[in-house]
Amino acid sequence: MASGFCEHCSRLLKEFCVYLRKICRDFEQKIRDVFRELSQCTCFRITPESSYLRTQELPSLHMLCDDETQLLNQESLRALSRLASSEDTDLQTTAAMFYLHVSHHLKSPLPDAFLEPVMALLLSTDLDVQKTISLSLVNLLAKNNVCKELVIEMGMLVPILELFQSGDATAQCHSCACVTLLASSESKSEAIMVDGIMPLLALAKSYEPQVQQNATWALLHLTQSDWSTRILCEVGAIPVLVLLLQSSDSEVQFYSCTALCNITAVQEHHPKLLSMGGHFLLKSLLTLVSSSVQKNSTQACRCLQTLSKNVLIQEQLMELDCVVPLKALLKNSSPVRRESAITLLSALSAHPPNNDVLVSEGLLEEIGQLLHHQTSVIITHSCKIITDLCSSSVGQQAVMESLCLSGLLGALLSPSVSDETSLHVTSCLHHLMTWDPLKSNLSVTITSEQVSRLVRLSGQIQNPQLSYNSAAIISTLEMTEEMVQLLRPHYITMLEYLLVFLKKKDVKLQQLGIVTVFNLKKDGGFSSLFAGSELEAQLWKVHAQTEETRRLLQMIKPLSRSSVHP
Repeated sequence: MASGFCEHCSRLLKEFCVYLRKICRDFEQKIRDVFRELSQCTCFRITPESSYLRTQELPSLHMLCDDETQLLNQESLRALSRLASSEDTDLQTTAAMFYLHVSHHLKSPLPDAFLEPVMALLLSTDLDVQKTISLSLVNLLAKNNVCKELVIEMGMLVPILELFQSGDATAQCHSCACVTLLASSESKSEAIMVDGIMPLLALAKSYEPQVQQNATWALLHLTQSDWSTRILCEVGAIPVLVLLLQSSDSEVQFYSCTALCNITAVQEHHPKLLSMGGHFLLKSLLTLVSSSVQKNSTQACRCLQTLSKNVLIQEQLMELDCVVPLKALLKNSSPVRRESAITLLSALSAHPPNNDVLVSEGLLEEIGQLLHHQTSVIITHSCKIITDLCSSSVGQQAVMESLCLSGLLGALLSPSVSDETSLHVTSCLHHLMTWDPLKSNLSVTITSEQVSRLVRLSGQIQNPQLSYNSAAIISTLEMTEEMVQLLRPHYITMLEYLLVFLKKKDVKLQQLGIVTVFNLKKDGGFSSLFAGSELEAQLWKVHAQTEETRRLLQMIKPLSRSSVHP
C-alpha cells in the first residue's frame, strides 16, 4: 500500500526514526549507568535487621490477596508488631502500606489487637509513615472497621493532633479527617473533642490555602452532629467561620457557609451568631449572595433563609437593604440562583412589616417577569409572595400593573407543572379574585386555553382542593359576551362537576355549586341546558334539605349568647 508521502518526505521520516532510536538507546544506557552507581552507595544497602525482617516477615504479608482469616492471624500480628516497632523507616513503611491495603479491601471488623501496631506507626519519626498510617486509619474509621471508642482510649488522638502541626498539607488533611470521624464516637468525651477542635480552629486561620481548606472541611463535618456543634460554638468556632466567609478561596467560603447553615438550624445558637457587632455575619452572607460562584451564592441564600425565621434577624436584613442583591439574582440566567433568591424573598414576605418595602422595591414587577421562566419552585414561591403582598391596596395595584396575572394564568398551561404546583397557582388566583379590580382584570385577560384548563381541573374530584379552587375562579368570572363565548363549549362538562359538588355533604362545595349555577344562568344558553337536567333536580333536593333544616331550627327556642358562653 502506498504511504501517501512523496519520496523526499519519506526519506526525511526514515532519517528521523533512525535518529530517534539512537537517542533512546543512549538514554537507556545512561539510566543503567546511573542506577549501577547508585546501587553501589551505602544509602541503598539493606541492614542485617532489614534483610532478616523482609525475608522472614514479608511472606506472611503477601497473604493479603488471600482469605481475610488467613491474613489477620497471630503470625501476621507478630510480623506487623516487629515492623512497626523497628527503627528502620523502610520496615515501618512496609507495615504502614500493609494497613493501607487492608483499609481498602477489608470487609469485616479489624481485630482490636491489630490496632497496637497502628499506634506505634503513628508515633513514627518519619512523616511519610505517619501520612500512610493516618490515611489507613481514616479508611478504617469511615468504613466502621475499627471501634472509635477504642481508638480514643488507646490515646491515638494525641499523635493524630500532632500531625496538625506537621506543616504538611496531606498529613493535616488526614488528621482533620480522623478527628471528624472520631467526633461521632458514642463516648462523647468533651475534653477530647475540645483538644481536637482548638488546633482545627488555629489551622483554619492558616495562610496556606490547602491547610485552611482541610481545616474548614473538618469543621464543616463537625457541624453535622448536634453534640459536636454545641462544643464548636462553646469554644469560639462561630467567629472563625464567619471570618472565613470573606476568604479569597471559594472552597473555604463554601465550607464555612455550609457549616454556618448547619449551626443556624439550631435556634439556641442564634445569640452567638449575632454577637459579632455591626451585623457582621449578615453583611458577609449578603456579600456572598452576589458571589460569582453559584454554589456559594445559593448556600448563602439558604443560610439567610434559615436565619430569617428569627424576626429580629429579618428586621436587620431589611435594614441592610437585602432586597437589592436578591432582585439581581432573580434576573440571573441560572435557575438555581433564581430559585434560591425567590425562596429567601418568600420567607421575607411572610413577615407583614416587610411587605410595604418589598412592594416599593418593585418585587412584584420582578415576580411577574420571573413567572414566565417557569419551574415548580419559582411558581410555588411566586404564588406565596403575590398572596402575601396583596394584603394592601398598594400591593393589589402593583399586581395589576405587573405581569403577575398573566404569569399565573400562563403557569396553568405549563405541561411540566404538577397538580401540587397547580394547587398553589389556583389558590393564589382564587385569593386575587376576592378584589373586584383584580377580578375584572382577570376576566378580560383570561384565554380560551386557560378557561379549558380551569374546567378540567374543576373536574378532578380526586384532588378536592384543586377542584374547589379552579371552580371557585370560574364562579367569579364576569359573564360578559366574550366570557360567555369562552365558557359555552364547556357547559356540559361543568354541569357534570357541579352535580358532583351538589351531591357532596360538604356544605362549602354545595354553596360553590349554587353560586356557579347562579352566575352561569346569566347566559340563556346555560339556562336551556340546566332546565330539566339532573343538576336542576339535585338543586331542588338541596333546597328541600335546606328548608327542612331551617324549619327544624325554628322549632328550637333561640338561646341567648350568654347562656351558650357563660
